[in-house]
Amino acid sequence: MKTKKVKPRWDFVWGIKSFAKKQNLSNFAIPMLPRPLPVGRAHSLFLRGKSPLSYIFILVFILSSFSFLQAKKLLAYNEHGGHGGQTIEPQVTEPQSEGARIISKFKYKPIEFTPPKPERLVLDNGMILYLLEDHDLPVFRITARVRTGAVYEPREKAGLANLVGSVMRRGGTKTRAYEKMNEELEFIAASVETNIGRESGGASLSAMKKDIDKGLEIFADVLMNPAFPEDMIRKEKDEILEDIRRENDNPGRIVFREFRKIMYKEDHPYSRRTIGYKDTIENITRDDMVTFHKRYFHPNNVIMGISGDFDAQEIIEKIKTVFAEWEEADIDFPEVPAVEKEFQRSINYIYKDINQAHVVFGHIGIHRLNKDYFPIKIMNFILGGGSFTARIPSKVRSDEGLAYSAYSAFHTPRDLGFFFASCQTKSESTVKAINLALDEVRKIREEYVDDNELELAKDTYINQFIFKFTSSASVVGQMVGLEYKGLPLDYLETYVDNIKVVTREDIERVAKEYLHPDEIKLLVIGDMEQFDKPLTEFGEVNTIELE
Repeated sequence: MKTKKVKPRWDFVWGIKSFAKKQNLSNFAIPMLPRPLPVGRAHSLFLRGKSPLSYIFILVFILSSFSFLQAKKLLAYNEHGGHGGQTIEPQVTEPQSEGARIISKFKYKPIEFTPPKPERLVLDNGMILYLLEDHDLPVFRITARVRTGAVYEPREKAGLANLVGSVMRRGGTKTRAYEKMNEELEFIAASVETNIGRESGGASLSAMKKDIDKGLEIFADVLMNPAFPEDMIRKEKDEILEDIRRENDNPGRIVFREFRKIMYKEDHPYSRRTIGYKDTIENITRDDMVTFHKRYFHPNNVIMGISGDFDAQEIIEKIKTVFAEWEEADIDFPEVPAVEKEFQRSINYIYKDINQAHVVFGHIGIHRLNKDYFPIKIMNFILGGGSFTARIPSKVRSDEGLAYSAYSAFHTPRDLGFFFASCQTKSESTVKAINLALDEVRKIREEYVDDNELELAKDTYINQFIFKFTSSASVVGQMVGLEYKGLPLDYLETYVDNIKVVTREDIERVAKEYLHPDEIKLLVIGDMEQFDKPLTEFGEVNTIELE
């Protein structure tokens, strides 16, 4: 009896081929790839192999891609402590092996890629929906953004938003005790989560297709009817207080917590810790939490992205049904003071009995809607965001061997964020490392960047663009985020063109306008008795005592 050979099926982003064609990237292609299966949506991910040699080249491509596509999370003080939503910059290295160098020179026919477009609609209650069907797997997902956040909480109640976002889910609802809710979700292998950060609230649902009705029922219940039981509030407070108590044990957490306080005025919510403080946590009552929830959680204040195995018309009706009692409301957002754009040199020091220094310096930067966002993005990639090939890590880490991690970034919230550069180095090289990083900031202001640096930065962002669309959930999640931030709805369609048009002249212009190396705010944590030189080399030193 003859056995039929079955060709293996390879999961891969076939859209890479169509994307590169559109961008005319003759040097970006997959060697000897078989044709993709005919599919109807750009986010589908299947290829069929034709020969063993094809499979080998695919494997080589995937492995070599990791050096280009890995991203480091910039040490950006997460939503629980600070500047969440921080940009993740791609890591890039030159081909290291002979085989990689050979493959990097291959030329292939250009291919094209069109980002998939979810359907957008606004319900009668004001809720905005993005829908993208994906029938590859029997799963169903929702991601939602709510316009709220710690920026709207009173200063004396710092931590309120974070507490509400946690206890909404952990505390159950008015009709479901949290134990019962957990059992129901566990039984159907589903999850419902909520959170509130500095400038937004979030909620998510993940369930199997067969359990959509039950999942939606619980999801809507959590958003509309959280119970906020006293015992769970107390439990959450105790966990937060314990986290605060341990925070000073971690210099990495201290450095950005205190840097925010140096960067922003004391009365601005950007200067505060989103989890709150010992005294403010104890000031928060259950009534405060109920009031905060009632103020911001209304359908006309929600953007919801829905993806997975569903029929669009059916799911719209289900959404209308489960949220039928959720009433639209006029929301009176508290006024958030504008960030003052001022540059004043400040040298700050915190003693910590450790054998290395934690360093961060920077100044007020830009907001997310800045007209020069793309040139700044490319400029920072060259300066310190492009991993080991960027100037700051290349100089401080690779050339001088002073730090394992050295980088720069622009934090871009709704109002003015900040530019910063950071590293950790042995105490005996602290001042040297700072000066080397500052020299690179000055250099990029004073000289044109090299053509190769510019092309590498642009090619990296262009080549990684397709990996924003590896699942339907990632696509709708991006659209929800874009609308929430007030970015143009055609942002993804114009993204690559906005990267392509950046020039050396643009880099020089934005470097001069947005980088101010002589007006930095510097913070160093460590033991100054071990430093190579005194910090007074940079100016008068302000010593900060930890709480």
